[in-house]
Amino acid sequence: MLTETMKWIREPDDYTILPDRIEITTMPHTDLWQKTYYHFRNDNAPLLLMETDEPYFSFLVKTDFSDSRHRFDQCGLVLYLDADNWLKASVEYENETFRHLGSVVTNHGYSDWATTAIPMDVKVMWYRLSRRQDDYCIEHSYDGKTFHQMRVCHLWEGGGKIRFGLYACSPEDASFRAVFTDWQVTECVWKAHDGQPPDGWDVSDEPPCGREDGSAKDI
Repeated sequence: MLTETMKWIREPDDYTILPDRIEITTMPHTDLWQKTYYHFRNDNAPLLLMETDEPYFSFLVKTDFSDSRHRFDQCGLVLYLDADNWLKASVEYENETFRHLGSVVTNHGYSDWATTAIPMDVKVMWYRLSRRQDDYCIEHSYDGKTFHQMRVCHLWEGGGKIRFGLYACSPEDASFRAVFTDWQVTECVWKAHDGQPPDGWDVSDEPPCGREDGSAKDI
């Protein structure tokens, strides 16, 4: 059971962990961000993570943020190495008109933010994180069936053992209840590129995702 292997970084005061459901009540003034544009460093959001050195896998989770009502309230998936190297994907409350669906990638202490506006009536979102060594793909889905790419990215320090899982936070003076369900780790669904081969590398030499038979490695 995945929840048995997950460990907290900055354990929150109020949370519930069940075999099929995790609830986190956010604490005010918690966030993840490093330097870019805002010129501050925030690294105090609670993270519930599992650890692996498996180079090929996908991680799926459903989030429910219907309780969020304050600017920047957010919850989603996270991959966290340390304060200066991580990525996250989430929906943030913006105002009574719209929310922001976005992702942040932080390499060597600088964050970037890619985002798009979505309707305010969206209150549930699925995410899928796929790993191919030190490259990553983040996707989202409104129904858990059809996924859309949010970004492909590289983590400079993300080629070895990593920690990934869930997070929720409220950067301003607010709090809400974030709900996570339907999480699973599978074989890597982000397949090797089938067009132009990598420079100086025969793509046919690459091992299949997970074990030699293509199945997902236990994490």
